[in-house]
Amino acid sequence: MTQRAYNFAAGPATLPETVLEQVQREMMALPGPKASILEISHRSPTFKEIIEAAEKNIRTLLGISDDYSVLFLQGGGRLLFSMIPMNLLTESQPSADYILTGSWGKAAIKEAKKLGSMNVAWDGADDKYTYTPSDTDLKLDPNAAYVHYTCNETIEGVQFAAEPQAGQVPLVCDASSDFMHKPLPIDRYGMIYACAQKNMGPAGVSIVVVRKNLLERSSDELGSYLDFKLHADQGSLMNTAPTFAIYVVRLVTDWLLNDIGGLDKMYSINQAKAKMLYDTIDSSNGFYDGHARKDSRSLMNVSFRLPSEELTTQFIDQADAADLTALAGHRSVGGVRASIYNAMPVAGVEALRDFMIDFRDKHAK
Repeated sequence: MTQRAYNFAAGPATLPETVLEQVQREMMALPGPKASILEISHRSPTFKEIIEAAEKNIRTLLGISDDYSVLFLQGGGRLLFSMIPMNLLTESQPSADYILTGSWGKAAIKEAKKLGSMNVAWDGADDKYTYTPSDTDLKLDPNAAYVHYTCNETIEGVQFAAEPQAGQVPLVCDASSDFMHKPLPIDRYGMIYACAQKNMGPAGVSIVVVRKNLLERSSDELGSYLDFKLHADQGSLMNTAPTFAIYVVRLVTDWLLNDIGGLDKMYSINQAKAKMLYDTIDSSNGFYDGHARKDSRSLMNVSFRLPSEELTTQFIDQADAADLTALAGHRSVGGVRASIYNAMPVAGVEALRDFMIDFRDKHAK
């Protein structure tokens, strides 16, 4: 078998090797139906068990009560950027607050503005999105339909250490790039949504955790697929579900529960991995320059620059040759980005750290 590289891509991203091995074993035929997950009906007893197990695992890991629905949807974050205002804005609450800490927050409000008048509660653009705001920085409207924020910005590598305080207004969170990286006080949220392809599985499914009383805001005028309540009422099976993606989500959540031992342990591992890279940046005498302010650094996406574009290109090319792949920063920011999601093994981060130290020693003046 081809030797696997350490894949630092921002998404689709690395998956646990044990999960990939199980997918490989079961690809031709699942136990029971003796057919591939790619072939079985989304309404079959086998898939019913898979989607119910995936939901149960998510509820167990995050401590989600029956006050919330867990949905498995298609369309990705881009569609959810529109579905959220479609479902949560009302005639009496036609506006929402958006906290902008990076590129994905900007993308979310761009879509929301097509559907209503949105209030920018805070925007970090003047400081090039290098940090997250404190609660006192926020200009929130107490009559807003909801407060939306992106808890981890993959491009800039900034992350909230704790959720912002929204008072009585429902808090809506795009957790696409750090979902399940640590425990959450789920009851503080009205809705959390996440595309699977960074921390939870392959591309093709998004997970939405939504408080049931918010589902009552939906309008009969919405197209059926755009209505969260209809998806909840039909158990995420309004149309043909992305069966393979949900199957892998089930396996990844099994891994989090059984192999890792839950989100407290996952969080400790993630903190240790990120510390290795940030310590290397901080001890480089300026050779590596981190994008994010220290108090807002992401545990999932470590973004940094080198002294020149020439050195950056050499770094990325030589790392790739050493099987440390997909380290180029996003085109809008440049530099280097190491995405170290849950499934990135400690050994992969150690290998990158050692490469960074060696590269600095060879090229620092």
